[in-house]
Amino acid sequence: MNAAELIKRQGEKARAAARFLAVAGQNEKNRALTFIADALLQNIPMILAENEKDIKAAESAGMRPSLLDRLRLTPARIEAMAAGVRELVAAADPVNEVIHETVRPNGLRIGQKRVPLGVIGIIFEARPNVTVDAAALCLKAGNACILRGGREALNSNMALSNLMRSALESAGLPADCVYLLEDTTRDGANAMMRASGILDVLIPRGGAGLIRAVVENATVPVIETGVGNCHVYVEASAKPDMAVSIVNNAKTSRPSVCNAAETLLVDRKCAKMLLPPIVKALEESIAAKNETPRLYGCAETRDILGEKVSLATEEDYFTEYLDYSLAIKVVSGVDEAIAHIAKYGSGHSDAIVTSDYFIAERFLNEVDAAAVYVNASTRFTDGGEFGLGAEIGISTQKLHARGPMGLAALTTIKFVVRGEGQIR
Repeated sequence: MNAAELIKRQGEKARAAARFLAVAGQNEKNRALTFIADALLQNIPMILAENEKDIKAAESAGMRPSLLDRLRLTPARIEAMAAGVRELVAAADPVNEVIHETVRPNGLRIGQKRVPLGVIGIIFEARPNVTVDAAALCLKAGNACILRGGREALNSNMALSNLMRSALESAGLPADCVYLLEDTTRDGANAMMRASGILDVLIPRGGAGLIRAVVENATVPVIETGVGNCHVYVEASAKPDMAVSIVNNAKTSRPSVCNAAETLLVDRKCAKMLLPPIVKALEESIAAKNETPRLYGCAETRDILGEKVSLATEEDYFTEYLDYSLAIKVVSGVDEAIAHIAKYGSGHSDAIVTSDYFIAERFLNEVDAAAVYVNASTRFTDGGEFGLGAEIGISTQKLHARGPMGLAALTTIKFVVRGEGQIR
């Protein structure tokens, strides 16, 4: 059976499961989520053994350390996955929430309530935690899901998917609420992208190449997520210690994630004073992780920092590195900083470090991104940090959902109209 036929067959099962979930009560869904969390904790050795197969294969293939970090599971990470599922148990159920109701002059009562999207397809790369996070979020919001992970994480994803399907059955819900497409070839991805009438929406989670391929080729509605060419702009009035701390955290705390900074913009008025201590802090943090920073900068940056900086190309400023690389540019002020972000940014997260209230407000108002910060690290762009709980991804588009996508973003709106015999 080819991938398209498999998706069609499984899609029919998923749609039946979605209809079941749409009318399932909160207690039924929470029971299933609890069973999933328990299954994760009870099977840590098995999950780690399957993950180790993926890790060894990836190391043999020369996968970059930053991507290996995304692929690797540890007992602590599995426990965190289970804790995230339990947090969803405690979260408010968005399904059937009435968000607006009015009575028309003719007596019609017109309301809007949240309802599930239906069947959600998720294509992602070598991050096995997404298998659990995505499935649990979809389940809580009343959706069935079809998952397609990268080949690098296939053993891990199969183990996690099988555990969740068994837990769903034990909890009295259809196993087909969650399905992992084990075909990790291009045909498998294309089948999901063209599954119109089967999938209600498709969400890609991964690097720029994956997201671009899905957006350009899918016939299914797509929610664009994830590409994070994030910027930190250090303005002339920035407090030096704050600038050093924010840039260091935004770049080095976890460089493999989409909310990590990829470009540093520094005002010309403070560049000679602040670039050296900023880079020193970066070098120390990165050396502590047995890594070496790779810096790409403009001519002025090289004049200040010397040969440790390679001359940046146009492409460097467009790049989401996801490692310890950083592009640097000295700018003339807030106008050039905003213009640079408008040209090279991905609309994810951008920050300014400043003591000037009016410049901060300009930055907030004029930078077009899902999250814009004043005097804080871009690393906070996260559903949990924003108080939304777990997230399915961070949307960089402007339709339906933008920014961290929590439970409410996995629902749509239904108009509910009640009358007493009115006709038009």
